[in-house]
Amino acid sequence: MPIVVGYVSTAEGRAALQAAARECRLRGTNLIVINSNRGGKHLDTVEAADYERELDAIRAELAEAGVSAEVRQLVRGLEPAEDLIAVAEETEADVIVIGLRRRSPVGKLILGSNAQRVLLDAPCPVLAVKAEG
Repeated sequence: MPIVVGYVSTAEGRAALQAAARECRLRGTNLIVINSNRGGKHLDTVEAADYERELDAIRAELAEAGVSAEVRQLVRGLEPAEDLIAVAEETEADVIVIGLRRRSPVGKLILGSNAQRVLLDAPCPVLAVKAEG
C-alpha cells in the first residue's frame, strides 16, 4: 500500500516530502506525491508550467534516492485536503504525510483548515511534520 504526501513549494512541503520518502524506504512501498491546486483563474499557464518543472525535479530527486514515486498535479477545483483524502481512499494508502507550519500563539488554537480536515477525515493514519528551524 502506498504512502500519500501533500506537497507544496514551501519548507513544510519539503519536510513532508522528505519524511514520506523516508517512510517509503523503511516500508518498501511506493510514494504518491500530490500537488493540489484549485485552478480556475488562480492558476495561469505560466504558474502551471512552473509547477510542472518543479514536479519534474521532484520525480528525478526521488528516483535518484531509490523511491518509486508517482507525482500528480491535481487541478480539480478541490481543497488540498479533499484531494489528499480522495487519493488516499482510491489507493488504499497506508499513511498520509502532511507538513505543518509554525503558527502564532493565537493561530495555535486553530490548526490550519486543510491540516485539520486531513487529520479528522483521513481513511488512514496521518503523519504531520514540521519544517526545521
